[in-house]
Amino acid sequence: MDSRLSDRQPRLAFIGGSGLYDVDDLDDREEVEIDTPFGKPSDRIVLGSLEGIELAFLPRHGRGHRVSPTELPARANVFALKTLGVERIVSVSAVGSLKEDVHPLDVVVPDQLIDRTRGRPSTFFGGGVVAHVALADPYCPVLTRQLSDAGRRTGLKTHEGGTCVVIEGPQFSTRAESELYRSWGASIIGMTALPEARLAREAEICYATMALVTDYDCWHEAEEPVTVEMVVRNLLENVASARGVIKRLVPTVPESRDCPCAAALENAIITSPDLVPPDVRSRLAPIVGKYL
Repeated sequence: MDSRLSDRQPRLAFIGGSGLYDVDDLDDREEVEIDTPFGKPSDRIVLGSLEGIELAFLPRHGRGHRVSPTELPARANVFALKTLGVERIVSVSAVGSLKEDVHPLDVVVPDQLIDRTRGRPSTFFGGGVVAHVALADPYCPVLTRQLSDAGRRTGLKTHEGGTCVVIEGPQFSTRAESELYRSWGASIIGMTALPEARLAREAEICYATMALVTDYDCWHEAEEPVTVEMVVRNLLENVASARGVIKRLVPTVPESRDCPCAAALENAIITSPDLVPPDVRSRLAPIVGKYL
């Protein structure tokens, strides 16, 4: 373990969800432990290279799945990746299906979000500086297309687009809730895409989700209600699929970015620069340094 910031500069990071606690086949591995103004990340960040490309990997729930969705230090996770130079994050997460044609073991790469979480810190700003980033399209459209293409080329049934409902958890939905979300036209349900997507946009990091379907939530009368046993059973198969998609995706990601994510803060900081407290300016330097 290395307690200093690494001199390596991974531009692409993966945040692994339930069941995905490491990435195989990384060369020149090292681990870094980073302190942030928002506390420590979920775990040490693994750095390495795949196909000659520098990557970072962070197990969202910690190795051994120790951190619940409600307790996730999302701000620390995204901030730590930003300080390493990360420009793109692919989130890998287990989800339930809300549609008949989205089956367990399918992959969904959503393009919209509905927030049903409660009280999770969802911004880096405050304390004397205010910013309003645009979030009409919460996922990076370019990275979403690249990720969807990698899923298809891996041979997986991949749904490009769709809305993900993010609930607080850690409990699964009631039947009434599940039917309500279906009536909204949502495709999948999960517990972790928010506030990650909001924070990634504030940090000017491209963000996309590889959602691995484990079950039909609890709405499907022809299927058994979702249980931990069912989720874990399908997780094992989904993790193997995720690793295959990662290997297909990495070589296709270009070095430069031509999406709006890279300049999301350009006109979003409303506070006059001369009124931003020095300690806040210093604390948020990795994010706001080029604007303040």
